[in-house]
Amino acid sequence: MTAVGTPTPAVPVPVRSERETRRGRRELAGRAPWWLIALLLAGIVVMIGPFVWMLLGSLKPERELLASPPTLLPSSPTTGNYSELFSRLDFARYFFNSALVAAIVTVANLLFCSMAGYALAKLRFAGRNQVFGLVLATLMVPGSVTLVPLFVLMSKLGLINSYAAVILPFAAGAFGVFLMRQFMFGIPGELLDAARIDGASEWRIFWSIVLPLSRPALAALGIFQFLASWNNFLWPLVALTDESKYTLPVALATFSIGQHKADYGLLMAGSVALAAPVILVFLLLQRHFTQSIAMTGLKG
Repeated sequence: MTAVGTPTPAVPVPVRSERETRRGRRELAGRAPWWLIALLLAGIVVMIGPFVWMLLGSLKPERELLASPPTLLPSSPTTGNYSELFSRLDFARYFFNSALVAAIVTVANLLFCSMAGYALAKLRFAGRNQVFGLVLATLMVPGSVTLVPLFVLMSKLGLINSYAAVILPFAAGAFGVFLMRQFMFGIPGELLDAARIDGASEWRIFWSIVLPLSRPALAALGIFQFLASWNNFLWPLVALTDESKYTLPVALATFSIGQHKADYGLLMAGSVALAAPVILVFLLLQRHFTQSIAMTGLKG
């Protein structure tokens, strides 16, 4: 019997190893009903079906792509579509343009959105909630509404037909601010207060403490933003007039879709080349991405 005032000894919490965690997941999957497994498999087929069709279609000749009824597997696989893609388009130039724009936009969002998220989550100032409400309100404005005003603004600044025209409007976004703010709410305030007592500045706290703890959210934001910037089509089509500055989606649509006929084989091959970098980025950051999805929004 424990005496009054005597602290109760802490009960150690068992820590499951990664092997035990995987075994538990397999056991849980084994107990799942058949209809749930069938539903999940159907969802997987629906999600990856278009990509598989695109990949197999890029290996088909033009006559087989237009055959009726369509076939899934190519009867005579060919890499001619890829050869035509690299010979007909200045692929290296357009790939560099897309990579440059996507990389700069992604890095800018990681920096500016994390700074804004830190200020809205951890700093006290007048009008903080109103500013965050304004940020959320911008999420409800469709991008097509701001297309014409944005074009006029870029024209007044003399930035049309430049890399700056397709980078600056997307250097920070409301979604990124919201994501980082929600995640940073979960960082203990006592940790930051201890750093302030030790004399650390807000910039030092942000750079040395908050950012390392926010890696999962930064990885998720990086994937989302890189995907959006890499696949952006409408605004680069409007803002760029020089073919040497075209991004890959604009160049692919411009050179594969003619006035009377579309080259579907070239489109399929270009789409595979366009999707490959995004899939690679996701595979590299998927662990941080799933962790961020699980943790973001639990607090605040």
